[in-house]
Amino acid sequence: MTSPGISRQASFTGLYAFFATIIMLFGAFTSAMVVRRGASKDWVGVPRSQLLWVNTGVLALSSIAAEKARRDLLNGHRMRFNIGWAAATLLGAGFVAGQFAVWQHLRHSGVYINSYPGSAFFYVGTVAHALHLAGGWIAMFYLMVRALRLQLGPGRRTAVDVTAVYWHFLGVLWLYLLWLFWFWGNWD
Repeated sequence: MTSPGISRQASFTGLYAFFATIIMLFGAFTSAMVVRRGASKDWVGVPRSQLLWVNTGVLALSSIAAEKARRDLLNGHRMRFNIGWAAATLLGAGFVAGQFAVWQHLRHSGVYINSYPGSAFFYVGTVAHALHLAGGWIAMFYLMVRALRLQLGPGRRTAVDVTAVYWHFLGVLWLYLLWLFWFWGNWD
């Protein structure tokens, strides 16, 4: 049987290895986008949606709530953890719902994935981020249900820490994607 410290260390090592693959994926995405944009005269940006900024705020609030909840759990405040973690989980669902709303708005505006290169990169980048976020959200939801059922023992605290760090990472990745689309002129 492994000690909790070794299991915790292995969990974070696995998380950091996963971060490396995500960074490589989005690095390749960035490279492809920059090269494709620079190598053509047919680049058209995606219409700006103010909802993306609202979604960013929702994701930031979710990350803040997750971190506060994680610290509450560390300090033995289980009820505050349950409330904070549930809030973080619901806000995370709100972010994904907001992204769907952005995609629907674009679709209703006649902007599809195959409309032009800029729209393809926007959809692929935001959907790839949403898929990674969905994995983190499932972990958050699972931990929320366990916590509300009072089944979140000391062994699950590592899962809370790993999930919170992953969630923060996805928040930073989202800020990077916004910067990338803004800086490289993907928006009209």
